[in-house]
Amino acid sequence: MGILVLVFIFISLTQQGDAHGPDSCNQRGGLCRVGSCVSGEYLVQYCFEPVILCCKNPSPATTES
Repeated sequence: MGILVLVFIFISLTQQGDAHGPDSCNQRGGLCRVGSCVSGEYLVQYCFEPVILCCKNPSPATTES
């Protein structure tokens, strides 16, 4: 019974809105995180909306010499 509940939750998460999955997140240079992005990161998209976020560090500023 517990396994069926887990399968149902997983299917529910993948069917919600803007869920791209971890492969899409990695291609954009981000990491999937549960709950919220860590300090210094920003939300790029959702891996599994609304629980697992795709977070990315801002690109370092390049200086020209």
